[in-house]
Amino acid sequence: MQFGPYNPTSDAVWLAAFVDEPPKTVLDVGTGTGAVALCLMARIPGIDMTAIDVSNEMLVAARQNFELNNKSATFINADILSWRTNKTFDLVITNPPYFKGMPAAHNAHHNADLTLWTRRCIARTRPNGTFATIVDAAECAPVIAEMSAHCGDIKILPLCSNKNTAERVLLSCRVGRASHTTIFSPLSMNCDTILRDGRPVKDIISGA
Repeated sequence: MQFGPYNPTSDAVWLAAFVDEPPKTVLDVGTGTGAVALCLMARIPGIDMTAIDVSNEMLVAARQNFELNNKSATFINADILSWRTNKTFDLVITNPPYFKGMPAAHNAHHNADLTLWTRRCIARTRPNGTFATIVDAAECAPVIAEMSAHCGDIKILPLCSNKNTAERVLLSCRVGRASHTTIFSPLSMNCDTILRDGRPVKDIISGA
């Protein structure tokens, strides 16, 4: 993979690994250079992938990365916060721009309103479909609140490094499901089973 204007982190690998049930249609919101989508497609074949990003420069790199990996997707140059469509998906997945600071040179989102970002993602998820994301632990409250307002079957998985507090949090929910929340025991962000072997998170949680 050639990363282009942005080098993805292990967040992309973790988010793709967090997906439990194989979806048929997927929307990757803020796809960047396509890392989350490609990680997911490497593990689950036959996905009809749609990738959206506000930055055309990012999408150029994403298309190149898909070609290098012999994968295909529908690419949309639009802002999820204002994108108008009636289409919904089995899975909406996003590694949102939760970081703070000055705008990047590639014009991608920064300092995103995570409440609105989450709301727009959930709106694109079909009934009984799944929305999944990964965020900085310090920024997870608005995402969980929005999930709780519109979805059920919420799953929360903290990821820790060498600190005694979580650095990232994996989150998922189901549209139209009854209110219920499961919080899993934390996992190490450096887990080789995920980052090296490409196994799904459910294998670790279940002890498989």
